[in-house]
Amino acid sequence: MKSQEIRSKFLSFFEEKKHTIVPSAPMVLKDDPTLMFVNSGMAPFKEYFLGNAKPKNNRIADTQKCLRVSGKHNDLEEVGYDTYHHTLFEMLGNWSFGDYFKKEAIAWAWELLTEVYGIDKDILYVTVFEGSEDDKLPMDKEAYDLWKSFISEDRILMGNKKDNFWEMGDQGPCGPCSEIHVDIRSAEEKAKIDGKTLVNADHPQVVEIWNLVFMQYNRKANGSLEALPDKHIDTGMGFERLCMVLQGVQSNYDTDVFTPIIREIETIADKKYGKDDKVDVAIRVISDHVRAVAFSIADGQLPSNTGAGYVIRRILRRAIRYSFTFLDQKEPFIYRLVEVLSEKMGKAFPELKSQKQLIENVIKEEEQSFLRTLDQGLVLLNRIVEESKSDTISGEKAFELYDTFGFPIDLTALILREKGLSLDEAGFHSEMKKQKDRSRAASEMSTDDWTILSDDTHEEFVGYDMLEANVKLTRYRKVVSKKDGEMYQLVFNLTPFYPEGGGQVGDKGYLEDSHGDVVYILDTKKENNVIIHFAKNLPKHINETFKAVVDAKQRYRTECNHTATHLLHQALREILGTHVEQKGSAVHSKYLRFDFSHFSKLTIEELRDVENFVNARIDGKLALQEKRNIPMQQAIDEGAMALFGEKYGDTVRAVRFGQSIELCGGTHVKNTGDIWHFKIVSEGAVAAGIRRIEAITNDAVKDFYFENNRAYFEMKDLLNNAQEPVKALQNLQAENADLKKQIENLLKDKAKNVKGDLKNELTEINGIQFLAKKLDLDASGIKDVSFELGQQYTNLFLLFGTENDGKALLSCYISKELVESKGLNAGTIVRELGKYIQGGGGGQPFFATAGGKNPDGIDEALAAAKKYIE
Repeated sequence: MKSQEIRSKFLSFFEEKKHTIVPSAPMVLKDDPTLMFVNSGMAPFKEYFLGNAKPKNNRIADTQKCLRVSGKHNDLEEVGYDTYHHTLFEMLGNWSFGDYFKKEAIAWAWELLTEVYGIDKDILYVTVFEGSEDDKLPMDKEAYDLWKSFISEDRILMGNKKDNFWEMGDQGPCGPCSEIHVDIRSAEEKAKIDGKTLVNADHPQVVEIWNLVFMQYNRKANGSLEALPDKHIDTGMGFERLCMVLQGVQSNYDTDVFTPIIREIETIADKKYGKDDKVDVAIRVISDHVRAVAFSIADGQLPSNTGAGYVIRRILRRAIRYSFTFLDQKEPFIYRLVEVLSEKMGKAFPELKSQKQLIENVIKEEEQSFLRTLDQGLVLLNRIVEESKSDTISGEKAFELYDTFGFPIDLTALILREKGLSLDEAGFHSEMKKQKDRSRAASEMSTDDWTILSDDTHEEFVGYDMLEANVKLTRYRKVVSKKDGEMYQLVFNLTPFYPEGGGQVGDKGYLEDSHGDVVYILDTKKENNVIIHFAKNLPKHINETFKAVVDAKQRYRTECNHTATHLLHQALREILGTHVEQKGSAVHSKYLRFDFSHFSKLTIEELRDVENFVNARIDGKLALQEKRNIPMQQAIDEGAMALFGEKYGDTVRAVRFGQSIELCGGTHVKNTGDIWHFKIVSEGAVAAGIRRIEAITNDAVKDFYFENNRAYFEMKDLLNNAQEPVKALQNLQAENADLKKQIENLLKDKAKNVKGDLKNELTEINGIQFLAKKLDLDASGIKDVSFELGQQYTNLFLLFGTENDGKALLSCYISKELVESKGLNAGTIVRELGKYIQGGGGGQPFFATAGGKNPDGIDEALAAAKKYIE
């Protein structure tokens, strides 16, 4: 059975059981601070489990893209070494929100596996929660009794809290679970060892394929459990593992989910899968990782140096280093696998096809960049080896190479082994632990349980229509972090404060009670569909009605920038082409930032056209037209633009200014004329195929022109009030260029004269022509003199020092013949001598330089040079 049919049968089965089939949510989470990525099928539905929102249908089924590479669920280092762990995987799931419970979930799981898919029940095992003394929970007898009607009792196994009690985190909904395991070993192997002893023992052919979670408790901050008001079902079945079982193979990588990618790798790298263990691991790593990176980019998360982007960069770099080390790939090639991936999975996940060009470009640029890093790292590692006085390279040095330059530690260890050296791995891991401890301490946070003041959990946002409102506090909790100290999170029955989202910053403002006491709202965010207001203090009179007031000036400036962002998007598509798509935005009160797909730098004319297009819409005074809570499909049919990587509900808000129509939850001006003016301040590249424009509007434009006007008159004053200041500047530049040429010629003449004098000062030591001297030349002149003298001697050792602007420079030249015959190295020597001038440097074995901040040490360095040849 092909993978596409397996996926289709699952969704069709649950559709027949009255489940609504929903598309996979984007992998990158935007309103859940506890998770970077969707790491399980239930993550997109947390708001339903928490009771913060109600689903359109109480029965849902889907296939969800998941990524497990950070935090508690981290499979990254296992990927490639075994046959069933992945970074990105599909989780097939069916969900019940307060509808059916254990009876139906168990019966339907058994029916699907044994009747629809035809899996032999004699190769299946199920586990049941054995209970927990810590939580005072009994064994899950209800699940046990239900399973007895489908499978013999000797195949029902007891599972501990670690394996059979599922929790989404330290706090929140949780419950016992039943796992379904499959034993696909050969008959001979089964005869030797009973399969039940291998369940949950990390055996590659005895694996869990489905987990049925019975969500019935809530874990509180103090660790205690309370019953949820409604019981839910949350199931997750590993698609890749299911394909392995149904296709009769012994590895996920032998299924048609991966084989097309593996065949392409074999062709490009000219390697054969299944012949060499190290090559096999590399091929598995690459075939897995390219999926994770491609899906992430398609969902809007580009590789970067921070946060979720850093995780994606780390995954890709792991794939690159395996291709570099074990497949001998020194040029980019992983990007070429995207074509096969999009062909294979594009039907189920159309974003792979629509974003294919972008994905290829981003991966290729990342490959080129990291391969350069590897080259640089090899040079630095060689230098560390040269300077080492021991056969063991310190873990501190290796960590510096890893942390500063991104050079992988496993590659460092491999190269050292090839050179007959060893690595102080304990020292490296010690440095790594110190860094992680620092990072963990910086982000350490404790969160109290919510204090509930009202049973009414409905929360209404009224900020589209008003900036002030009378509100009641319905719940609050205290949060303590290393970064922000003690903070309070407040939730109201209604709020005019816009929560951060869609690129727009959260509102600030204040609360005022009837006694005149004020609490300042420092930020507003959305977490699992709840609008949370951040304050340093808790209101004194928590049960009163408060006047909630949004900072009107900041909101107005932010609205100007948000509306301008929509107009900018329209302008770019009109002027550059419809290939332009938004890839990220940041809308603040002071400026806006807009990332978009485009493959070349914008010309001055294009930037001017974009500015003129936006300003024409501002001058046109286009009124805001919005439709709230309309069906998603209706909005799309009316021309609204939806963005990749955004999660939309069943109903949406459509915002229109003239011909610009977008799905947007942000706040906007009532008329484009309110923006006053739009000005682009920068344009540049973010990644391959991604450009970024930063721009300003309204008061910021006025300040911009005022500042530029002031600078213009200051410049004009410096030019003696020239009538044509631009022409006057051009004349100055021309004069400056002429003077520079004259100085260069004078320095060259000076260097020629110096060369003649220096020849007479050479001293022969041990058959080497030696000179160490301080010169009154610049770096370029010293290099010229050194190389001209070098053409006349084959046994030359020169060390020159010079001082410029209070800084010292040492330059060392050694004839190539001496480098080869005597083993001298200018780079090593100049680094050692650089200590005298409180600096460092390096270069090639025959010529190297060192810079420092202590010119007084030049004479000591010159005097110390002799010891290298004496």
